[in-house]
Amino acid sequence: MYGWDDRGHVVGVAVTATSDRGVVPVHGSLAVYPGTFDPFTQGHRDLVARARVMFDRIVVLLAVNADKRPTAEATARAVRVRDAMPAAWGNVEVDTWTGLTTAYCLRRGATVIVRGVRTAADLRHEYQLAAMNEQLGIQTFWLPSRPQLAATSSTVARAYRSAQSARPSQNAEE
Repeated sequence: MYGWDDRGHVVGVAVTATSDRGVVPVHGSLAVYPGTFDPFTQGHRDLVARARVMFDRIVVLLAVNADKRPTAEATARAVRVRDAMPAAWGNVEVDTWTGLTTAYCLRRGATVIVRGVRTAADLRHEYQLAAMNEQLGIQTFWLPSRPQLAATSSTVARAYRSAQSARPSQNAEE
């Protein structure tokens, strides 16, 4: 069941299959977690960490979106995403794609798109995407962001990084 806290963040519990060994992924399942990941934040990493135990395999898909102006090319971002994940996460791969995510899913045989939801506004937007994806035969699995990570978006991270780089060096001579 999901709801919202007083700041508009999604709260709730995602129900998954469990056994005495913990979460049991659906055998043979392939899920896709799409995004521009510019940059790949702690919230993104946390979502991958939680999703990777729910599915046999997960693809972190760097979407190439002509409407967005990322700070780096998709291949460079893909390297950063790979570097941000432990080598022990053998069921996680990183890929890039230009086009509809559902087309990628159908091509790869993925049946689920994983999406993170931080706020009620996110959920409204994601609901519209999920309805369209379902019409194309792909289910959407939403994971709520952890409250301590929900305030940071890629947009906020980029703005912070830009502000930091614009600050004069503390060692600069006057």
